[in-house]
Amino acid sequence: MITKAEILRVLKEEIEKPIFDYELFKYLEIDKNDGDEFLSMLRELENEGLVLKTKKDKYGIPERFGLVSGKIQVTKKGFAFLLRESYGEDDIFIPASELDTAMDSDMVLVKITKYPENGKRGEGKVERVIKRAFDTIVGKFEASKNFGFVVADDRRLSRDFYIGKDDTMGAESGDKVVVKITKYSEQNRNPEGRVVEILGKAGTNEAEIQSIIKMHNLPEEFPNKVLRQAERIPEEIPQDEIARRTDFRNLTIVTIDGSDAKDLDDAISIQKLENGNYELGVHIADVSHYVTERSKLDQEALKRGTSVYLVDRVIPMLPRKLSNGLCSLNPHVDRLTMSIVMEINKQGKVVTQQIHESVINSNERLIYTDVSDILENQTEGKPHLAQYDYLKDMFTTMAELASILRKSRELRGMIDFNFPEAKIITDEEGKVIDIVMRERRVSNRIIEEFMLIANETIAEYMYWLEIPFVYRIHENPTEEKIEEFNKLIHNFGYKIKGSLEDLHPREIQKLLKEVEGKKEEALINKMMLRSLKQAKYSPFNDGHFGLAAQYYCHFTSPIRRYPDLQIHRIIKESLQGKINKNRIAELETIVANAADQSSKQERVAEKAERDTYDLKKAEYMADYVGEEFDGIISSLTSFGMFVQLPNTVEGLVRLVDLHDDYYEFDEKQMIYIGEHTRKVYHVGDEVKVRVERVSVEEREIDFVILEHKAL
Repeated sequence: MITKAEILRVLKEEIEKPIFDYELFKYLEIDKNDGDEFLSMLRELENEGLVLKTKKDKYGIPERFGLVSGKIQVTKKGFAFLLRESYGEDDIFIPASELDTAMDSDMVLVKITKYPENGKRGEGKVERVIKRAFDTIVGKFEASKNFGFVVADDRRLSRDFYIGKDDTMGAESGDKVVVKITKYSEQNRNPEGRVVEILGKAGTNEAEIQSIIKMHNLPEEFPNKVLRQAERIPEEIPQDEIARRTDFRNLTIVTIDGSDAKDLDDAISIQKLENGNYELGVHIADVSHYVTERSKLDQEALKRGTSVYLVDRVIPMLPRKLSNGLCSLNPHVDRLTMSIVMEINKQGKVVTQQIHESVINSNERLIYTDVSDILENQTEGKPHLAQYDYLKDMFTTMAELASILRKSRELRGMIDFNFPEAKIITDEEGKVIDIVMRERRVSNRIIEEFMLIANETIAEYMYWLEIPFVYRIHENPTEEKIEEFNKLIHNFGYKIKGSLEDLHPREIQKLLKEVEGKKEEALINKMMLRSLKQAKYSPFNDGHFGLAAQYYCHFTSPIRRYPDLQIHRIIKESLQGKINKNRIAELETIVANAADQSSKQERVAEKAERDTYDLKKAEYMADYVGEEFDGIISSLTSFGMFVQLPNTVEGLVRLVDLHDDYYEFDEKQMIYIGEHTRKVYHVGDEVKVRVERVSVEEREIDFVILEHKAL
């Protein structure tokens, strides 16, 4: 059967004018039995904006019609950009007046009205919306006598939604609601919709969290058919299944996780060998035994892509019977696992590895804090730790090996971002009690190192088998981004050395070592992270820049990440000798789809998690209006500067609130400079601020500067 890539190539290179689908079908000499699949691929290409269907139902390439396709990114000010990979950094500017009915994240066709020149962006106008990003919105309802309107939570949707009086579902002013869009906005007309769900009063914890869940279209409830399939899975493991696996139940095996973790998907065994090497066993929940390919459970897991960890709840990828029960490596019960057992030498090199379908019985469910306390000799006043005395030697061996692995990774050039991560503590009603820094102590680092080496070893092993696989890749940063970063850190007296065109992660590692322990450490870590590309899943092994790793994948969390589940299936099929030529062809499509969907859903989850953190930080700071704090300038924009407090809360000092002078924003040097006083504000300057205003609804915190200490 022909592929989408081949259809696209023929339309680009061989067909000189728009063509009907049946004409293209004949031209490509496709078998009649494959007609439906051909039409499906053509529709997909149309939805992706790669092929255009004319009003006369003919197909062609958008560029031939003077159009370009891409995703619209609308700003809070109303104008937009067309994001298009082939344009690199030169996204196309779309004035608000030229958006037609397009909304944020819609796939559109744009006509270029002004081509890029002299370093300026090109401009365009939306000609057609190809695919809507969403058909519902979430916002605050306001009632009037004969109708209502909804102000969207997403500030990029600048127009209010008109709601007819018969479409309100009885919503009252101040309610958070979900609106089904019935008519998209046109010039001088508001979009229209009808209320389909009332979430509660704006400002209450449940209504605000539900707003975020609905805005990102996160599925809280599992379909009944998925739950029924999960319920049919027996609790007991059949003896014939245990008999065919490698039995590791006689080993001392433990899990080490956070105190609130319920989905325990990794366990560890370790011993020191007579030759001085270490034997490390990483045992991962065998979710693929229960979630079979193309089953209802599998389809739902792929749709979700990942578990989503919000401040006060988890939206799991799998039903809780599996995620917290059958698959979770709870102590003192038999559990099916996929194990990789590695012999690692004193230089941190994996000498041999063996992959097993296995069964384990974990001895203990340990938490990071307890293991760290034991290793750091902080056991005084903690009598409960005595129960783990029999594991002390194991912990010591773990720490030894983790240290070796870390040194090996550092020598290779791995980038280790060490910036504070907030942990938001809430009460039973969801109100924020405190914001504290997450600890990254010795036991956290141990598990981190063991998971990294397992992921790398699996990826390299599978790469050389030349079997389709889902890799975790991190592409090299662009030269432009690194140049921009260099300009920012110049204010602190630092510089990334070496070739920016072919940058080695070791140069970034050197810089991060240089700033370690200094007041600007967290800030430079954060700025550096923003300068790098985002990691993603891919069917191609393109390496991992941040880890300085040639081979990498995600193998260790199949309960909460779909790529891990998918590659477990492939590994098992490989071990069982089931992969033939036909299966390879089938897997190529499967892994490409899994990589793409998982990358997309990972971004959605990240945005939702960030939104809940912003919400809770605003809620917390609402109690501190008028209070003073020390902070550091974290970024500068044309409209104001952001100041970060030690607890990671970030607030805006608006340019109009700097009353001692008129300030200009110098984008090249990334500074504010006073018109008369010549006073300068840099990123990294220490300031004392007062909390001036907090809007929980808008998740915005405003500061005013009281004192300024320049770098």
